[in-house]
Amino acid sequence: MPASPVPSPSMTRLDETAYDRRRLRQWLAGDARADGVSRRRLLTLLAATAAATALPTPGPARAADTPIVKPLPSEWFIQRGTNADSRWDALRGTGYHTPNHLFFVRNHTATPVLDAHDWRLRLWGSGLRGAPGEDRPVEFGYDDLRALPAVTRTAFVECAGNGRSYYTTQQGETVTGTPWTLGAVGVARWRGVRMADVLRRAGLSPYAVDVQPRGVDAEYVSDGENLGRVRRPLPVAKALDDVLLAYEMNGEPLPYDHGHPVRVLVPSWVGIASIKWVGDIEVSSQPLFSPWNTTFYRLFGPAYPPQGSAPLTRQTVKSAFELASGATLTAGRTQVLHGRSWSGAGAVARVDVSTDGGASWRPARLHDRPRADAWTRWSVSWTPDTRGDTHLLARATDTSGRRQPDATELNTQGYLFNAVVRHPVTVV
Repeated sequence: MPASPVPSPSMTRLDETAYDRRRLRQWLAGDARADGVSRRRLLTLLAATAAATALPTPGPARAADTPIVKPLPSEWFIQRGTNADSRWDALRGTGYHTPNHLFFVRNHTATPVLDAHDWRLRLWGSGLRGAPGEDRPVEFGYDDLRALPAVTRTAFVECAGNGRSYYTTQQGETVTGTPWTLGAVGVARWRGVRMADVLRRAGLSPYAVDVQPRGVDAEYVSDGENLGRVRRPLPVAKALDDVLLAYEMNGEPLPYDHGHPVRVLVPSWVGIASIKWVGDIEVSSQPLFSPWNTTFYRLFGPAYPPQGSAPLTRQTVKSAFELASGATLTAGRTQVLHGRSWSGAGAVARVDVSTDGGASWRPARLHDRPRADAWTRWSVSWTPDTRGDTHLLARATDTSGRRQPDATELNTQGYLFNAVVRHPVTVV
């Protein structure tokens, strides 16, 4: 059966009303939370179409001379256009948190270089309190945010396309998008303010259902169509739960490439939800839509409906070895293999490792207390006794019972690859 084509932005916009109605029915059925929104209000919205007007946002102070500001030495990164894929062997021995200089970079365009003192965050839209029909924008400066109660949270950020290249190299399937290996993930200690605190100070209405952060990086052009600045809606229930507006990363001000001066952090969700260089947040009493939750970041393919899956939210479970692909190891010498596993659905509870291409498995030693939103480091010793090429495999299981499968169901944009990765090594 041929793969379903990925719809163009114009095709997808025609389906947004159907998506709107489906989401509202889910809320009415009690399948999702909608804090502060009455059943009567939802019934009223059921007949409405999504309407999202756009306020102008300030442009970046200047664009970087290159798409990425920080150095990208080849021993640390594989550069992929505007993106940088971290090398896992460079992370060996770096500790629990990924150092800022080794953290992967996912850019749609070029990193903007912004001055924190000139930066403003504007909140606006029908989901804020005000006179009927009145827009009520509220602005916060950098110092305003830093004056609010601060929160520190350790969490991973991971691109939805992390591992995309393995659809092709392991499963022989053709997908579109940046051919990431497993380096589009990192764990950091983030410091900032709760989005809930900012929303409430801005005057959150009980009728708000969605919030949509938008970056101030350059407008993104895809297949000749200008899609505007990167933006993606969040349900207000999620925004009020664990979402941060972060201004520090591992004890330092956010680096330019990672969202300076302020970014959104949505723990355990696909990285596109964690908008960098946030400049405005629309707060809406109606569901919101953008290319990043309609055309992109849904699953399309033979196993999915023609309009695609629901928009992607939580990440999948994955594992990676802190070892170069194709590394050479010495026969008869005991090796200690190190790696890390993580999941968006819960903490990692178990990791099993195979050193013979999957013929046999044994449990790895876990080095960290399992925690949600982050990863667990692990190790296993191995004394290879047979010379030649082989594959190392690591398979994680999380506290929700999800375990990495042998293969991932194809989707045409190559998102959420979670199968066990075959890591090649040579024993000499």
